[in-house]
Amino acid sequence: MTVAVTGASGHVGGNLVRALLAQGRRVRVLARQDRRALAGLDVEIVEGDLFDETSLARLVNGAETVFHLAARISIVGPEGGLVERTNVLGTRNVAAACLTAGVKRLVHASSIHAFSTHPNGEVVDETRALALDRRHADYDRSKARGILEVLAEVERGLDAVIVHPSGIIGPNDFKVSRMGAVILDLCHRRLPALIDGGYNWVDVRDVVAGMLAAEQKGRRGERYLLTGRWAHIAELAALVTMFTSRPTPRFKTPLWLALPASYGSLLWGRISRTTPKFTPGAVHAVAMHRYVSHMKATDELGYLPRPLEETVRDTLAWFADAGMVEA
Repeated sequence: MTVAVTGASGHVGGNLVRALLAQGRRVRVLARQDRRALAGLDVEIVEGDLFDETSLARLVNGAETVFHLAARISIVGPEGGLVERTNVLGTRNVAAACLTAGVKRLVHASSIHAFSTHPNGEVVDETRALALDRRHADYDRSKARGILEVLAEVERGLDAVIVHPSGIIGPNDFKVSRMGAVILDLCHRRLPALIDGGYNWVDVRDVVAGMLAAEQKGRRGERYLLTGRWAHIAELAALVTMFTSRPTPRFKTPLWLALPASYGSLLWGRISRTTPKFTPGAVHAVAMHRYVSHMKATDELGYLPRPLEETVRDTLAWFADAGMVEA
């Protein structure tokens, strides 16, 4: 059975491809130039992107399952329309190609950010409204609208399920994901202080296991949160210190102080044409989605995320083996 994967060269994609190969399955991937996560793997590569109808047809034709992971993650805004184009139009193209090709199941990777942040103090589960209004960040709205594109194809006959990971960390992070960069910044003492907030962290291997379970057990048209647990950034820093013996910042900048400073960082990023790590979007993210339930995925898919301590330990070990942690 052939399985097709978009976004295979990313953090989740690289781990998913390895899991699929371990199951003895034939894997076909859509890829562009950066293929570090796929080096040495026995996969069929289709060169192209989400906007090339020919390459998408080559990717999905004959595939029984398609995992759509490709996305544009952004904390700096619309990026000239690239965020919406990738996460909405790209998803529409993949879902339509799957329907045309008669793919038996599409597993679409969305995000916890697709859910509304309002009200903030209540538990987020799959019944939460989508982040479709202007109160939400461009990235959040794009992921929500991507879901609507998939569901529109479900109405036309496509068999698809949607999963919503939270903040992903873990091994095989070749390009260094945004969350992986947080771990490395803590490890290398690049952060003078911590933001007084936290996030729901989840192991990339658990996300992959949840996606594979969704392929087999997920109900058509349903959505599943694949999350871990919320932890303050100070707790994450303490775990880095515990496993590396390296000191990490202790001072926590209040959100009311961090937010105005983040606008300056965003402005400097635009002037210097670099991608800042500290933006209003990043500050907003660590203040939201504290209470998240993955019980639907646990009940229906058997999803059981591992302890955060294990994830941080294994992430640091992988970065060390990859030569990304300085002695």
